[in-house]
Amino acid sequence: MDLSILIYDSNSARLNHLSGVNELAQYHDDSKISWINVTGIDEIDSIKQFGDYFNLHPLTVEDILHTKLQPKIEVFENYRYLSVKTIQREKRFQHSNEGSRGSFFRKKKNLPEKIEEFLIDQVSIIIMKNTLITFQEMPGDSFNDLRKKILENIGEIRKSGTDYLTYVIIDAIVDEYFLTINHLEEDIEDFEDRSAKTNDETFIDEIQDTKKYLLQIKRAISPLRDCLNKITRQENFFQTEKLKPFVQDLSEHINHALITVENYREWLSNIMEVNLSVISYQTNNVMKVLTVISTIFIPLTFIAGIYGMNFDFMPELRYELSYFIVLGIMGFIGIVMLVYFKMHRWF
Repeated sequence: MDLSILIYDSNSARLNHLSGVNELAQYHDDSKISWINVTGIDEIDSIKQFGDYFNLHPLTVEDILHTKLQPKIEVFENYRYLSVKTIQREKRFQHSNEGSRGSFFRKKKNLPEKIEEFLIDQVSIIIMKNTLITFQEMPGDSFNDLRKKILENIGEIRKSGTDYLTYVIIDAIVDEYFLTINHLEEDIEDFEDRSAKTNDETFIDEIQDTKKYLLQIKRAISPLRDCLNKITRQENFFQTEKLKPFVQDLSEHINHALITVENYREWLSNIMEVNLSVISYQTNNVMKVLTVISTIFIPLTFIAGIYGMNFDFMPELRYELSYFIVLGIMGFIGIVMLVYFKMHRWF
């Protein structure tokens, strides 16, 4: 578990990394805003220590530990609880024959390639009067720029309370949604360029993987819209009315993101239909050529079959030029049929 505390007011700010919950007392200052961040929730006893130290309800501790739950908000007597899903991008190199599900890059056999995967994480936020606690499931977040702004006193964060800090954290998460969606747009455009040019059997699998990830993104961000709508209706969640327009703006951004995700899924379906149409067209052309060849050989096979019978008495059987005459007739029939098919544009 990685534990840090960022303490600030309008005049100063400092960031400290701690080794355990027992060190919080020497850094915590009730006269300033404290942002405590916990990364890694696999140490259940440490999370329960947090619950005891800040007098968190057992249900809240349970929600923090169970990261598969949907985003939710709850209001308690001494704090407010909000959980949000984040989307992180992970880059790594691998050989394409390892088989990467979730990668949005084309696979090339036996060559190392850079793949990028999207991991869905949960951030649990505890909001108190002068203290805000964030619990993250995995390392890496969207808050580094936010911490930098606080330390360098950029913007209005150091002049505001924990409610505004909560808003800017959610805003950073929503911005990450759009970065992910915009990144996917580039891959979908690549799919569109390839759709009319490829009949690679992995192409459809790549599209299906991308559609699955879009569905996961939709499931991750859709409940947050409902949470934000509840926040705007609940007067006791944010203790300042000034934040309501900002929260409504965030809700509109999420609506836009959801519409974009749905449009992308429909876009991918259209790309898949185009690719299947191209494959079907190519297959029809192949079948057309094979059909023409088979049709030409029907009369030729008939002639060869007749003169391949081993009867003693057949016309022209012993004529010395019969072989060349039959070949000439077969060639003439084949050429006439090809010309006829070409005139009728059958191939």
